[in-house]
Amino acid sequence: MEMSRDRFEELVGEALDEVPEELLGLMSNVVILVEDDPPPGENLLGLYEGHALTTRGWDYAGVLPDRILIYRNPILAICDTDDDVVDEVAVTVVHEIAHHFGIDDERLHALGWG
Repeated sequence: MEMSRDRFEELVGEALDEVPEELLGLMSNVVILVEDDPPPGENLLGLYEGHALTTRGWDYAGVLPDRILIYRNPILAICDTDDDVVDEVAVTVVHEIAHHFGIDDERLHALGWG
């Protein structure tokens, strides 16, 4: 599947628009970025890097923002149609946001967001 970076970034923005405002309002010190590929040797669609909200204590201060990375090429590689990309981007965005809230992969898979 091929898709321009601009269109892919639009889809990430649209996926974020579908996240309930109440949840987005609770997100703190986090940026969402699109990268073409994960680090070499990694087989990822997205990645959360940082300190989940559930692990932040009284001493959490002065740190760089957490990062949610959405990887364009791996998502495009597993999709056959534009609709597949829309669906996979939405699942990946929700999955990585869930990590920001401290939800682990096992629980996400059980909830159908794996």
